[in-house]
Amino acid sequence: MLLILCPHCGPRNADEFSFGGELVPRPGPDPGPEAWRNYLYTKENLAGWEGEQWFHLSGCRRFLEVERHTITNEIRSVRDVTEDTA
Repeated sequence: MLLILCPHCGPRNADEFSFGGELVPRPGPDPGPEAWRNYLYTKENLAGWEGEQWFHLSGCRRFLEVERHTITNEIRSVRDVTEDTA
C-alpha cells in the first residue's frame, strides 16, 4: 500500500488520490507544435526520484506535488501546489 502524507488530511491511502503524472514545465509563451507534443506525450520515466502531481480526490480536493522514488515507492516530500499561488 502506498501511503501519502497529505499536508491537510494526514496520512492517506493512495487510492484516495488521482495520479497526474510527472511534473514537466509548460512550454514557453510561443511554443511550436513540436514543443507541445513533447510536453503532452514525451515522459522521462526515470528509475529513481521523480516529482509527480497528485490530486486528493477523496479528501481536501487539492493538488499536491509529491517527490516519490519510482522503484521503492518511498515518498521524500509532499507539498500543496496551491500554497505557491496564495
